[in-house]
Amino acid sequence: MRTTARTGSELDSRKQETLRAWTTFIEHGDAVAPLVRPEILSSWTRSDAAITHDVEAAPLADESETSSMWRDSPLQVAVERVEADLRRTAEDGDLVLAVTDADTRILWTYGGRVMRRKAETVNFVAGARWDDESVGTNALDLANRLAEPSMVFSAEHYASIVHNWVCWAAPVLDPATGRQLGVIDLSTTWDRTHPIGLATARVMARLIETALPHSAHHPTARPDGIDETADPGLVMTLLGTAEVRLDGQRLLLNRRQTEVLALLALHPEGLSLDRLHAFVYGDSAITFSTLKAEVSHLRAALGGQLASRPYRLMMPVATDVDHVLALLRRGRVAEALEAYGGDLLPGTNSPALTELGEYLAVAVREALLADPEPGAALRYADLAPYDTEVMERALAALGTNAHPAKALLRGKLAAAR
Repeated sequence: MRTTARTGSELDSRKQETLRAWTTFIEHGDAVAPLVRPEILSSWTRSDAAITHDVEAAPLADESETSSMWRDSPLQVAVERVEADLRRTAEDGDLVLAVTDADTRILWTYGGRVMRRKAETVNFVAGARWDDESVGTNALDLANRLAEPSMVFSAEHYASIVHNWVCWAAPVLDPATGRQLGVIDLSTTWDRTHPIGLATARVMARLIETALPHSAHHPTARPDGIDETADPGLVMTLLGTAEVRLDGQRLLLNRRQTEVLALLALHPEGLSLDRLHAFVYGDSAITFSTLKAEVSHLRAALGGQLASRPYRLMMPVATDVDHVLALLRRGRVAEALEAYGGDLLPGTNSPALTELGEYLAVAVREALLADPEPGAALRYADLAPYDTEVMERALAALGTNAHPAKALLRGKLAAAR
């Protein structure tokens, strides 16, 4: 308790110091120079030339214009991919979070219960301009101008409407080009200042950067410019063999990592640590630490695009399992068999993947029995050469009709018997 009181006292003293410096600047201008950081004084000077210190709220842009800018921004995709993590951070710390464009216009916000109401009163909302010439000195503008994480505490803000705030902001960069796309800001009341605030802003910025959509110029793109798949994001082949590609580049994973990644790909809603552990290991005496180590490796391999609590992938994902199931649901049996490469991760000891593999195998077989298309039956016979019922059903459906597949089906049926 003594430590908490001392910290509160120190914060209160710091607030009073910033207020004295701000008052000195408002009354005497540059005489305040020794009392504040150079970047704050420089911003105060710009602010003073553009607005009055008693500005009541940030100016708002047209709502439809802001919505259009957000839709066209790569930041929208990234924020949507990590939105649950951003919201959790805001709620846990009763913060208000904001993501801006390169002109310090807020494009997205989310706030804890208390800070959300405070933010709305000063137009700390989507569409508001928070450059220092619009609303005075603040961390969003400093981070944007200086291209580095920045903090503004209490009366370091030029506008008195936010003297009760503390703000931490960090630039968000395009990993491919290094271009600054905007900033992310975390704000709360001055009395809740914490030493890790700036570090948290950095982490949130990196989280958004790792979720940005990749382009042909992204560092993970092939150097020869060849995209081996038309599908963006993560593409997993799991039937009959195992292959994982991220934006066309093959990932080298061990068997267990592939199983973990497959389960996450097949559960886009995410999995808790307990549930993922049960799906991977069942009743085996494997520690949670072992699973966490596998997840950590995967997160690094995916460029950070794997969220926690719950574990889930933050990128477009395509699997041949989902593709086959979708074709079966639409009754396109021949196409489903063409895409069906065989058993799901043959030899897996993951109980969840084993169960899904059995379900898929039964679904394929039942679809063929209901619609024994000869070509599909032949394809299936290559994968399950001793399943005579499917071949018999296909031959019976052909009857006396001439068909190129008839002789091949008879030959395979004879070999199976």
